[in-house]
Amino acid sequence: MLKIGWFSSGRGPGSRDLLRAVMEERGRGSLDVEISFVFCNWDNTEEPNPRKEQRRLFFDMVEGYGIPLITLSWKGFRPDLWDSDQRAWRDEYGTELRRLTSAQDMDLGILAGYMLWMDDETCRRYDMLNLHPALPDGPKGTWQEVIWKLIEERADRQGAMMHICTPEWDRGEPLTYCSFPIRGGGYDILWAGMEEKLRTRGLNEIAAEEGTEEPLFRRIREDGSRRELPLIVETIREFAEGKARIKGKRLYRGDLAVDGPRDLSAQVDAALRG
Repeated sequence: MLKIGWFSSGRGPGSRDLLRAVMEERGRGSLDVEISFVFCNWDNTEEPNPRKEQRRLFFDMVEGYGIPLITLSWKGFRPDLWDSDQRAWRDEYGTELRRLTSAQDMDLGILAGYMLWMDDETCRRYDMLNLHPALPDGPKGTWQEVIWKLIEERADRQGAMMHICTPEWDRGEPLTYCSFPIRGGGYDILWAGMEEKLRTRGLNEIAAEEGTEEPLFRRIREDGSRRELPLIVETIREFAEGKARIKGKRLYRGDLAVDGPRDLSAQVDAALRG
């Protein structure tokens, strides 16, 4: 059985959906895994804390599943060091994170909506996968930055990937991905609307005024986010069934190192169809 350490900031419904997707597959007996612990970088006593209720719901879910919950408030941890040297703070926080989680069995860590930059030493010691909302050759950054960049580049496809967590932000080796077209069908009218707006306004101005509610932006986000759940599940399945493993921060299948990520688009699309 694959032992998983789950890392999440518990910010909202997406955090709960990701965990629920894995636990439901496990409950159906189709995923031979155990989540050994959930680690959160908030303990929900922080103030201000605009996502306090969302995080409470996440904590309740974790405890309802009977999973050990480990918290370490990033706001409460060494604020003096945070103010003076954030790199040193990250290293100290990582040392404490490893102390708190070291007693738990973990074959693989999953960063699913974990919004704190993991320190270098933890990335070196733990084999962890991070979900990034872009294709392996796509934009870096937050999901908002990714989508605006896709629009700026007038891209044809979007997707999501799971990559190895390394000290370089979003630069670890991609392991799996899925993709989907953002042209054709209902997209064409949304692109036409965007091009019309761009005749009189810059993209930065549109982003500032409409934000995540801009129709093309919203559609790309919706189609991407609903694929993130099955991508995580199908990636974990690859490891749980022994089809994939990490050695020296490289992806292996059997005894062979694999060059390039595995395309799980067919499996993800099948999962969406039910």
